[in-house]
Amino acid sequence: MAKREAPEVNAGSMADIAFLLLIFFLVTTTIGVDQGINRLLPRWDENPVQPQINERNIMRVLVNRDNQLLVNEKPMDIKELRQAAIDFLDNNGAQQCSYCQGKKDPNSSDGPDDAVISLMNDGQTTYETYIAVQNELVAAYYFLRDRESMRRYGRKYTEIEYIANDPASKAVDGLIDELQPKVKLIQDLYPMRLSEAEPKKNQ
Repeated sequence: MAKREAPEVNAGSMADIAFLLLIFFLVTTTIGVDQGINRLLPRWDENPVQPQINERNIMRVLVNRDNQLLVNEKPMDIKELRQAAIDFLDNNGAQQCSYCQGKKDPNSSDGPDDAVISLMNDGQTTYETYIAVQNELVAAYYFLRDRESMRRYGRKYTEIEYIANDPASKAVDGLIDELQPKVKLIQDLYPMRLSEAEPKKNQ
């Protein structure tokens, strides 16, 4: 009795399919790009000028090694930090800010032009806590900018800033020229003066 031979499998078509799948995944796969916090470092100056800042115009935020928050040497929950920063920036202690809505506390800042938030973290502060504190402080500035932009233009600052920086907006005649001065004005009214000191090293 003759022995039957097993049918041969044509592997050529399988190689073609595998090649096409490889091309498909190469074309459709997106590569994630890690993004950090957007910060512009100041230029190096061997003998920097030390500006004279009144102590009441500085809000000192310290995050210790146990991720505990101290604001002007007083314990504070991170959930209260944003409102505390808003109250400080918008205080208008000098009563020279016509658009501020603060309490005019004589022990707090003179106004957004003078207010500085100084952030310092311990060398063992966790990255998650550092980012959370950063977010709350930046959110305070954007809250005030959004409020003033709504009062003046009927649109949030975050909205007009996004449109002004969107490359697609260049296709609309005059849109960039209209929005950029508005963005600049709101930034000037509430300048982001967030100072980050060198992390405190453990002894």
